[in-house]
Amino acid sequence: MLHRQDPIPIPLVSALMVVAVFSLACNFGGPPESRGGPVAMRRLTSEQYRQAIEDAFAADIEIVGRFEPDNRREGLIAVGSAWVTVTPSGLEQYEAMGSYIARQVVSPENRERFVACTPRDASEPDAACTEVFLRGIGPGLLRRPLEETDIRPRVEAAGAAAELMGDFYAGLELVVTSLLVAPDFLFRVEEALPDPSAPDRLWLTDTTLASRLSYLLWSAGPDAVLLEAAARGDLSSEEGLARQIDRMLASPRLEDGIRAFFEDVFHFDGFEDLGKDPIRYPVFSAEVARDAREQTLRVVVDHLVAQRGDYRDLFTTRRSFMTRRIGPIYAVPVAAEEGWQVVEFEQGDPRAGLLAHASLNMLNAHPGRSSATLRGVFLRESLLCQEVPAAPADVDFAVFTEDDDTKYRTARERLEAHNTDATCRKCHKLSDPIGLGLEVFDGIGSYRTTENGAPIDTSGEFDGVYFADSRELGNAFRESPLVGACLVENVYRYAVGRDPVNSERRLMRYLERQLEASGYRIAALLREVALSEGFRSATRPPEVPEADESPATVAFRTTGSEPS
Repeated sequence: MLHRQDPIPIPLVSALMVVAVFSLACNFGGPPESRGGPVAMRRLTSEQYRQAIEDAFAADIEIVGRFEPDNRREGLIAVGSAWVTVTPSGLEQYEAMGSYIARQVVSPENRERFVACTPRDASEPDAACTEVFLRGIGPGLLRRPLEETDIRPRVEAAGAAAELMGDFYAGLELVVTSLLVAPDFLFRVEEALPDPSAPDRLWLTDTTLASRLSYLLWSAGPDAVLLEAAARGDLSSEEGLARQIDRMLASPRLEDGIRAFFEDVFHFDGFEDLGKDPIRYPVFSAEVARDAREQTLRVVVDHLVAQRGDYRDLFTTRRSFMTRRIGPIYAVPVAAEEGWQVVEFEQGDPRAGLLAHASLNMLNAHPGRSSATLRGVFLRESLLCQEVPAAPADVDFAVFTEDDDTKYRTARERLEAHNTDATCRKCHKLSDPIGLGLEVFDGIGSYRTTENGAPIDTSGEFDGVYFADSRELGNAFRESPLVGACLVENVYRYAVGRDPVNSERRLMRYLERQLEASGYRIAALLREVALSEGFRSATRPPEVPEADESPATVAFRTTGSEPS
């Protein structure tokens, strides 16, 4: 008999789960009419994984291990998550993480919190108690009601482990680990059923719709109330769906959803490995970067959720939040050593508005200098939803050096020299004019008026509108119809995990009109998206050769919706 002071050996976990778990993978008035694209199978991001563990158990459960990298596609990780799978080494990592989490959950100090029953004899199997435990945690982790094929193999495997180890809780450890490597946990598997009146259209099942809705609004799996509504079939009616949407929009958890959406749009995953030249930027540190990131998210959530403000006003707002660590970047004294202080910039202050945030400017810059091009590309692609062609592979960047001997002292001079090449000019004409409008912010977002002793010229033109400085550029963004249209497109792509298909173009225009009518309130936009047919429906993928393994086709095949 094995001694319980040691964790269950990983090979034993794997052997017991081969039959009991991995065999389950095979079972896996107003808006215009629109038909969604193919269903998807989206892998949980690292943050979604962490949130799932917190929701199922508690925030103090430690997660140790290395996640496979998230994939950004069409500007969003939410879209890229439908194009990634789990590699063999990644599965080993998930298994190790799951095993460590499971040991914490069933440890003597945590059993009373997480195990809702007591076994007859803690040294023997207890199928009834195991099933009670499984039925308690399983639906939340798998984001759906449990089926017999979820329960029976796991109860049997838990019994075998308990008997082998002489410990009932060894069996529960196996149950938790098996759930945390299950395809329905690691992936948001979508299922859809044919519409009898339109065979080429599919409607998402209530369970799938519940998951889509909860990740859109809360960036987390469905809570018990939403799962119960899905089990009753409430989400199949617009009235029942609207009830749940309104409940979730009124929840404090909406802040989590808004934060997650803008973290994705702003590419804030880039902060994970952001570094700066310590000689050029001595004030920069990992803590400063963390506070800069948090500052932007606080401003966004405060404005859009707490104040229910106009999205466009983010580009001009003078209200912000400050810590002592980032105060020097903004030249704002902060009295408190710890915590956040509300600040209001003066009228005409160049630090007003989203475009002046240190987070966006330090993220879209090089380690040792600012970058008008990187900033311009970010603004065009992420906030205006325009495509900027990638630079050719043979570009000569020598002109961008900032040595004392260079004859080009400012970024504008260097870019003008670089753009004498017609090939370069074609791309840079989209990014550079607006990026140069932010050149008063250096590589970490500190304000300056000169570069290498030369005055910085921030004037330019944005889609026919002249601006003299960064503040006027923010005003131009606020008034641009592209800003609202891009918000609509980003929210929709974030919601469904793909670009809009041709049949959804009328829906996009409708959503833009509804956003405008609401005063550009993001909660109103989220509600319209969640009620739209495009969000609730799907279409069959085109006929493809049998060998096709595109993620959309694999996901569609996995759901079992396609007749065999």
